[in-house]
This record gives sequence, structure tokens and C-alpha cells, in this order.
Amino acid sequence: MLKYFAFFILPFVTCGAYADSFSGALVDVRTNCSNISEQMGDLKKMAGINTAISGVGTAAATGATITGIAKSRVDEDLAEILAPLARMTQTALNPALTEAIDVLKQATTIERRSAEAEKLEQKSKTLGNVRTGLLGASTATNLAGAVLASTNKIHDDLQQKINNCIKSVETLKSATGQARVDGLDVTQAQNIITSCEKWNTVDLSKINNKSKGAMISGIVGATTGAVGTITSAAANSTSVREGDETKEQNLNTASNVLAGGTAVAGGVATVFNATQISAVKKIIAVAEECEEALK
Repeated sequence: MLKYFAFFILPFVTCGAYADSFSGALVDVRTNCSNISEQMGDLKKMAGINTAISGVGTAAATGATITGIAKSRVDEDLAEILAPLARMTQTALNPALTEAIDVLKQATTIERRSAEAEKLEQKSKTLGNVRTGLLGASTATNLAGAVLASTNKIHDDLQQKINNCIKSVETLKSATGQARVDGLDVTQAQNIITSCEKWNTVDLSKINNKSKGAMISGIVGATTGAVGTITSAAANSTSVREGDETKEQNLNTASNVLAGGTAVAGGVATVFNATQISAVKKIIAVAEECEEALK
């Protein structure tokens, strides 16, 4: 009698077990696949902020490069005045050479040219200070961008949540097949599977690779910017300006090259941050579609 009773009741017990398994799989998917888009949204927001920061640094370094080039041109104009001015001054001070010239006219010319040279000297110094300031600003923003980029990535806890979501979807997929055989309504489960299975097509490494690229570019930009700032300040110092002209020219050239390098590094960091936003957007679209199916 007990044997026949067990034979009769077993299918209902088994069916109930499968129903519980199916229900549990739905609960697991809702738990593991929810709120991922919100966390990804934070990544997108920070990438946007970092894009703006690195963009400012790039603009500052570009401005420093342009300013440095302008300074070099002013220095060239200044050199064209100072060389003949020195000869005129020497001529005016030499009695043997001033007999045949109009001394008053010579003095007036020297005074006018000296005033022009003084204005150019001041302009050159101002441009040098501006270049130094812009390089300093670019250095600060590149450093801030590098620090931000180093943290703006998919950390282990979010990675684990996404992995758990993918595993839960696979479990639900297996449970749904049996639930369909048992006559249960699997419409929502199938919608969840269709939407959330797209997590398998997502390459999360792209986000962290972009973060790493932005960080490295930011570090390079901060380093070249720091060296450029020091070099520019040295080139514009009174001791250098009033000392060896060749040394001043070399320092100015080095400052301009470093400013250009800083601008390039900042531009690369900006591109990495911008493309990271694009990568995050694609993943958010998957997360939102999956979460919509969970409702």
C-alpha cells in the first residue's frame, strides 16, 4: 500500500521541488542583476569629470606652448634691437668716432631704441611668467586626472556582482526549461533571460584599460609639466636673462618642447577618458535593459 502511495505522490513532490527551484532562480536573478546600472552611472559621471579636467590641462599646456612660441619671437625682435643699439652706444661714447656724426640725433635714436627694447624685455618676461603659470596649472590638472583615473574603474565588488548576475541567468535558464515542461508560466523568466543574457557579450576590460591609459597619460603629462614649469621659471629668472644668452635660448626652447609634450599627453588622457564614457554607456544600456526586464 505504501509503495503505491509513494508512486502516486512522488510526481507532485518533484513538481513542487522544480517550482521552488524556478522561483528561487528568479529571486537570485533579481538580487544579483539589480542596481548595476546605478553603479555604472557613477563611473560614467567620474569619467565625464575627468574628461573635463584633462581637457583643461590640455588647454593650459597648449596655451603654454603658444605663449612660449610668442615669447621666442619677442626675444628675436629684442635681439635685433639690442645688437645695433650696443654698437650705437659704443659709437656715441667714443669721441674719435663721433666727430663726423650728429651727436644729438644719435642720442635721440639711442633713447628711442632703448625704450623699445625695454618694452620688449618686459613683454618677454611677462610671456615667460604666463608660460610658467600655464605649465603649473597643466601639471596640477594632469596629476588630478591621473589620480581620478586610477580609481575610476570596475572594482572587484562590482565585477563579482556582474559575474553573479551572469551565473544567476544561466541557472534561471536551466530552471526555466523544466518549469515550462511542468506547465508553469515562464514568460517573464524568458524575457529576463533574453535581456540579461546580453551581459555575456560585454567586455568589461575595456573600461579598466581606458582607465589605465588615462592614468598613465596623466602621469606623463604631470611629469613633463613639472619639469617644464621648473625649466620655464629658470629661463625667465633674472640671473639667466641677464647672463648667458645661449643658455636662456636653450632653456626657452626646452620649456616650449616640454609644454608641447605636456599638451600631447593631456590630449591622449582626454581621449582615453572620452572613450571610457562611450564604453560605460554601452554597458549601462545592457544593465538598464536587464533591470527593466526584472520589474
